[in-house]
Amino acid sequence: MKRLLLVVLAGVVAATVVACGGKKAQPATTPTPQPNADSLAAADKARKDSMDEADRAREEAERLAQQRTADSLAALGHTSEAVRAMLSAMIHFDYDKSNIRSGDASVLDQKIAILQANPDARIRVSGHCDERGSDEYNLALGNRRATASKQYLVSHGIDAGRIETISYGEERPLDPGHNEDAWAKNRRAEFDVVSGGDALKQP
Repeated sequence: MKRLLLVVLAGVVAATVVACGGKKAQPATTPTPQPNADSLAAADKARKDSMDEADRAREEAERLAQQRTADSLAALGHTSEAVRAMLSAMIHFDYDKSNIRSGDASVLDQKIAILQANPDARIRVSGHCDERGSDEYNLALGNRRATASKQYLVSHGIDAGRIETISYGEERPLDPGHNEDAWAKNRRAEFDVVSGGDALKQP
């Protein structure tokens, strides 16, 4: 009986020693990876490359915007020049006449559309003649030609206050020749923009 008691007591003591004196098991931990110098340099290069790419993209966008603005201004300039040329196109008259010919009426119709689209524009119409006839007669005939041109524009809705007239008679020939070809060129009305023509809009 004593022997059994000693065996049991020895077992209890051994169990206590194992339970109390043994080391506790530590939970497994994953070590935190530490970046090495190569990976830091690669990350820094990638960040720098990304910033450089963003700068290049921004610069390209700005360049394209400036180009579009320049193109628009150039197009506007070309449009304005074309409209000014159309507004300045002259018309011609038959010998000793001041009535508007049918072909020239279409030229005046284009001027009407331009003047309607550009309400600040004002023009001067000058009447011209060929060399035949007296100075006094040709000044009067040139005035009738300028007035007829103005009246056509006014009758189609253009304010008369926007149109000046003047006659030069035979004083300013386009062609100095003394034949029918030269005279036909010189029997004309010219149109000049006197104000509001800096940025003419297309009708």
